[in-house]
Amino acid sequence: MIRAIAMKELRLLFASPLAWVVLAFLQLMFGWVFLSQLQGFLSMQPQLATMPSVPGITEIIAKPVFATASIMLLMVVPLLSMRLIAEERRSQTLPFLMSAPVSISQIVAGKFLALVGFLLLAVSLILLMSFSLYLGGRLDLGLLLSNALGLLLMCASFAAVGLYLSSLTAQPLVAAVGTFAALLALWLINISTSDPDSVLHLLSLIKHFESFAKGTLSVADVVYYAALIALFLLLAIRRLDGDRLRV
Repeated sequence: MIRAIAMKELRLLFASPLAWVVLAFLQLMFGWVFLSQLQGFLSMQPQLATMPSVPGITEIIAKPVFATASIMLLMVVPLLSMRLIAEERRSQTLPFLMSAPVSISQIVAGKFLALVGFLLLAVSLILLMSFSLYLGGRLDLGLLLSNALGLLLMCASFAAVGLYLSSLTAQPLVAAVGTFAALLALWLINISTSDPDSVLHLLSLIKHFESFAKGTLSVADVVYYAALIALFLLLAIRRLDGDRLRV
């Protein structure tokens, strides 16, 4: 049933021009950064040849694309998640959805997986561009896949926050603004302190992405993203459970 809900949401998403505009915009930005880094790498080759420890093409070309993508997707995900439940409220179809023979957990999981599936497609675009570098050199697959995994986990966190905020209102625009504000706060929360041991560093989205960007797979960072996703999905389930009791 979760799969059926996810596929239905994906069909609805791709039936609207928003998904195609977002994908085109992301590919344009990713491609621009990728080609800029490639041109810079080619122009720096004489200098790189004299360096004792030369960074690879993965670090110079592909890694900055993932860093740019993390910022771009933070801005894009609120636009994609805002309609997940808020639109159901606005169109008054939410009571019909809740009266269907599916659990609230299945509804939330299906909508969440649909959005994550779309975001996986966006991450795959970067991987495809990166693999094209095999034509002219060797890739650090560990660094590349670490960046891809970190970006996907971060995007899944964005989706979970967006889904919860969408469950709180009947206005998609309000959900989008609220999601962007919440994600930006979680992104920049560690900037508010100069203490390196502050607990605020543990709550920062970008801080936990840094190890993935360096090619290091940290269990603590995976647990952070998994806990954040679980927390906001549970909050969304609880919110909709309350709505079902009032129906």
